[in-house]
Amino acid sequence: MKTKLTLVALLAIAIFYSSCKSKKVVAPAAPEPVAETPAPTPPPAPVVKDTDSDGIPDDKDQCPEEKGTASTNGCPEVVEQAFNYQNIQFEFNSSVLKTSSYEVLDGIAKMMKSKPDTKFQLNGHSSAEGTEQRNMMLSVDRANAVKAYLVNNGIKSNNLVVKGFGESSPLVSNDTEAGRAKNRRVEVKPL
Repeated sequence: MKTKLTLVALLAIAIFYSSCKSKKVVAPAAPEPVAETPAPTPPPAPVVKDTDSDGIPDDKDQCPEEKGTASTNGCPEVVEQAFNYQNIQFEFNSSVLKTSSYEVLDGIAKMMKSKPDTKFQLNGHSSAEGTEQRNMMLSVDRANAVKAYLVNNGIKSNNLVVKGFGESSPLVSNDTEAGRAKNRRVEVKPL
């Protein structure tokens, strides 16, 4: 009986162990790979046109056909020139403008139009021939002739001040005809 009992015990142990099979360790399931969605591609940048190649796009360039700077909104920088015209010449004993002076006067009118609030003095001069009184009157008439030309070209009359100097302020000596010709003049200066 002891053998029977031993047998039964062994059988019970065998059944017990067989029912307790070793279980496999199951690793947690790896998450399924998520397909990455690519970042949306930005729309292509609009083509920026810069006609004059100054680095300022035409839509922001006030002068798209001329090279300029950002500080002047794409326009070329303006270099101030000294405004002092002395070469408006006249014939002897005349206050009639020479046709050769028209180009100079047109340039003066253009410059004056760019500074509409600036006043200018028109200084008339004469050579030393004739009486002092006649030369004074002639110098004022010459300055008035220049004023009339400028006013006819769109310059405000009240921006032009006429002054006659007669023969008192020669540019060069009155000893030669060439010198006297240079002294028959009107000078234009800003006030």
